[in-house]
Amino acid sequence: MKTLEIWSEIKDEANTFIKNDEDASIFLDTYLEPFETLGSALSFKLSKDLACDENQEGFSQNYLFQELDKTFGDEDIIAGVIKDLSAVKKRDPAASGYLMTLLFSKGFLALQAHRAANKFIVSKKTFMALYLQSQSSKNYGVDIHPSASIGNGVMLDHATGIVIGETSVVEDDVSIFQGVTLGGTGKITGDRHPKVRKGVLISAGAKIIGNVEIGEGAKVAAGSVVLEDVEMNTTVAGVPAIAVGKPATDSPAKTVDHSIKD
Repeated sequence: MKTLEIWSEIKDEANTFIKNDEDASIFLDTYLEPFETLGSALSFKLSKDLACDENQEGFSQNYLFQELDKTFGDEDIIAGVIKDLSAVKKRDPAASGYLMTLLFSKGFLALQAHRAANKFIVSKKTFMALYLQSQSSKNYGVDIHPSASIGNGVMLDHATGIVIGETSVVEDDVSIFQGVTLGGTGKITGDRHPKVRKGVLISAGAKIIGNVEIGEGAKVAAGSVVLEDVEMNTTVAGVPAIAVGKPATDSPAKTVDHSIKD
């Protein structure tokens, strides 16, 4: 879906809310109506959430908005935003449309804050990148290192307590649920975090530790502790996790079936 198409749908959803809900009208007049693009509306929302209070040291909301608006003007980054929005709408039964995800899904918002932080750290704007990580962790309860590599079409559902370490790789079309850790094994430096391949589903509370590979189309059951590589199209469960079967589809992230009896 193109940027203008999804932005038009978001505006249509907003108009429907405004017709039926006075509170929605007041809110959307601030967060949506003044903006001509999805990138600007997203930048405003993130800047409101992540700016420091007036009595704190840090970046003002206006300055943060300007920096984010430039970042989300990048075609590649906004393409990732659109794919993430579409992923949430398709996979989350609680998502009634794009608008509510854009405004209220902390998993989606934390992921977009990371996209900006990653852009900043690649551009050697390390302070801004780490600031966004810190504020996102504080406000959304999601801690993603700015250097972590995350693909498009990713859903962070519920998202509370998700931790993704510095050298982690998360490829396209992955779904990750609350309480998941992609962590290192201790004080080892260098490439030390998990590599999660395309289409993987990681259920709530799973811990994946070390520079291990979770193969394409794999499924990690809730509460599992993964310490070794997982083969592609394999379901693992337990502490420590072992293979217990195979997912029913090639992309369990899209079907979001958490059962282990495939």
